[in-house]
Amino acid sequence: MDTPETSLLDRFAAIVGAQYAIRDAGGIAPYLAERREKFAGAAPLVLRPGSVAEIAAILKLANDTRTGVVPQAGNTGLVGGQIPSPAGDQIVVSLSRLNRVRHVDAASNVMIAEAGLILADAHRAAAEADRLFPLSLASEGSCEIGGNLSTNAGGTAVLAYGNARELVLGLEVVLASGEVWNGLRTLRKDNTGYDLKDLFVGAEGTLGIITAAALKLFPRPRGVAVALLGLKDPSAALAVFNVAKGLAGFGLTAAELMPRIAVETATKYLAGARDPLAAPHAWYLMLEVSSPRNQEDADASIEAIFAESMERGLVEDGVAAKSGAEAAELWRMREALSDLQKNLGGSIKHDVAVPLAAVPELLGRAADAAKKLVPGCRPFPFGHIGDGNIHLNISQPEGMDKQAFLARWDEMNAVVHAIVIDLGGTISAEHGIGTLKRAMLERVKSPVEMSLMRKIKSALDPHGIMNPGKVL
Repeated sequence: MDTPETSLLDRFAAIVGAQYAIRDAGGIAPYLAERREKFAGAAPLVLRPGSVAEIAAILKLANDTRTGVVPQAGNTGLVGGQIPSPAGDQIVVSLSRLNRVRHVDAASNVMIAEAGLILADAHRAAAEADRLFPLSLASEGSCEIGGNLSTNAGGTAVLAYGNARELVLGLEVVLASGEVWNGLRTLRKDNTGYDLKDLFVGAEGTLGIITAAALKLFPRPRGVAVALLGLKDPSAALAVFNVAKGLAGFGLTAAELMPRIAVETATKYLAGARDPLAAPHAWYLMLEVSSPRNQEDADASIEAIFAESMERGLVEDGVAAKSGAEAAELWRMREALSDLQKNLGGSIKHDVAVPLAAVPELLGRAADAAKKLVPGCRPFPFGHIGDGNIHLNISQPEGMDKQAFLARWDEMNAVVHAIVIDLGGTISAEHGIGTLKRAMLERVKSPVEMSLMRKIKSALDPHGIMNPGKVL
């Protein structure tokens, strides 16, 4: 694609009005780089449409003129899927002005939310109706629903409620042609043909632009208990998880694994943080249990889990939050880990998942392989042990040049991903493919799968205007 001419840019700008068409370099800059600073692009124009009709007009013009379009929600993605090409031949379409809650139906446990709605605002809207929207991410104060769905976001509540895909009943989508598919159905059961919504959830904006979604809501828990346990190794953590699952069942709403380096980093760099346990431990497991009845029930479940785990010799020590404030403080430490790693220098990231039983082996083999590749590097794995999704990050050796370490990114990825694949895992558990992992996709997808995906892309976006160069 060639850089759009000024006259064409004028036509795009006229759709949204001059006030919402950003053309100056300073105004465009925030849309061109992601927060990890690994990807940066260029664009002559950022459009901020305020209606579905405007988005439809933008895509129709883009399709007619073969102009690449990069949809962008909160710009919190970690694989470059929301960043335009450095060639400057694509325009960015920001969804941030489509930020309304159209409707909340507490009786049906459904909320209709637009794509630009910030996730934290979706939480508040659900809470006002005495309901829960369970998708929970560290970036929930800035990420938006459209991006959450386009990447099939996971987060800390997947264990009980599933990925973003499992929280969607219906979608409204503008297709590459400019046609609008109104699939905002709120039915729990509908077996009439192909389930089209699942094409767009997780497609990273390569098939169309999600403009609104019918989201599942749930009853709010009447009691929530959080505990942090100290353990000797990941095998003990997995055993405790199984104890907790057996005792709490569907009430177990989170299980988060952290190594000692994570707690040390948090207590050193996170304002107000303190070491939760009296003595250091090699590994930590944070558990959350929710009760539909009352707080006492949740507290009793946590106590039973701790008692049985201690009796079986799985836990070295532990603490249960005595208040909502203490629980929030434990969660604050966990959710800050991605950003806190920056204090250790460069960090090479891996968003991987393996079968639950393979998590301890993954952590051991990956740490050994990383240290062999870059002696002195500091493995910093943490994540959702309950669904096998580990953010297997590697921090640079102390004193090593940051850029020299980050230059080993592809080598480190190759080593870690080889172990993941050997264990029957995946190279992307919740962050998506974007640009970062596009070349790796064929390592985990069969030729038949790749062919099917390309055929879907060709059918829905024959001119390749939707987020060009991403995923495929």
